[in-house]
Amino acid sequence: MSNDRVLSTRKTGPETTSFVKDFLALIKIGIVNSNLVTAFTGIWLAFQFTNGHFLQQLDLVICTMLGTAFIIGGSGAMNNYIDQDIDPIMRRTSNRPTVTGRFKPGLVLTISFSFLFVGEILLFTASFAAGMWGLVGILAYVVLYSMWSKRKHVSNTVLGSFSGAIPPLIGWTAVEPTLGFAPLALFLIMFAWQPPHFYALAMKRTEEYRAANIPMLPVVKGFKRTKVSMLGWIVVLIPLPFLLPQLNTGFLIVATLLNVGWLALAISGFKVRDHIKWANKMFIYSLNYLTILFVSMVIFSVLG
Repeated sequence: MSNDRVLSTRKTGPETTSFVKDFLALIKIGIVNSNLVTAFTGIWLAFQFTNGHFLQQLDLVICTMLGTAFIIGGSGAMNNYIDQDIDPIMRRTSNRPTVTGRFKPGLVLTISFSFLFVGEILLFTASFAAGMWGLVGILAYVVLYSMWSKRKHVSNTVLGSFSGAIPPLIGWTAVEPTLGFAPLALFLIMFAWQPPHFYALAMKRTEEYRAANIPMLPVVKGFKRTKVSMLGWIVVLIPLPFLLPQLNTGFLIVATLLNVGWLALAISGFKVRDHIKWANKMFIYSLNYLTILFVSMVIFSVLG
């Protein structure tokens, strides 16, 4: 009898691990985490620029961060539900729990709506403005991108960038409902960062998107046109950090070095023969860029 219990424990361990892994994949935990970095930066800068007291309003910070995590996770689950028909076609998405059957469609919808509801309650608890920006982000990602533009328009990535630029606004307005140059700068930086980031991913998965009939830019216009667009968006990024002069010269130097480095890498793409290898470098650079830039904002706001 004790042996049976031991065997049972050994069997359920990996099963539990698999369930957690599938659940985190369902809510797109990677996207949740990266967006929490930008949301926290919005919160932090709002406190710094308005002379607020971070430690005295930890309840507001917790509500905002949890609310943001819930609405992004809920939106991610809804995206998985919407894309059930195309995810099996693409290798990158073929192991999603909605494809493998680990999470049934009804359960996915329940998780999604529950997360969105709880997330919005938390954001409205933080501030009315944060709750409203949360709703804007949900509608932009679920309706504007997932349900409409993704399958119909080559501009889907640009339109989808709108939702990805909302989290820092949620963070800012939880503290200060009025929008000025600082939150606008955060929004624009996130908006301009996303096309070159996602175009690099699209280049790596061009044939998969083609098979799924998704009109991503590399599929419709080819690699050269995609590289031109990526270069253009990086050029747009270069002056945007200067909308945050409160962060002093140190931040502007770091931001400019990051932008010049990305610009140089983008230009080199017109001479390479291995387009996929170059796209992978662009993708990795974009991830490091986002982390370093937003962490630098927090650091230099304190140093300044």
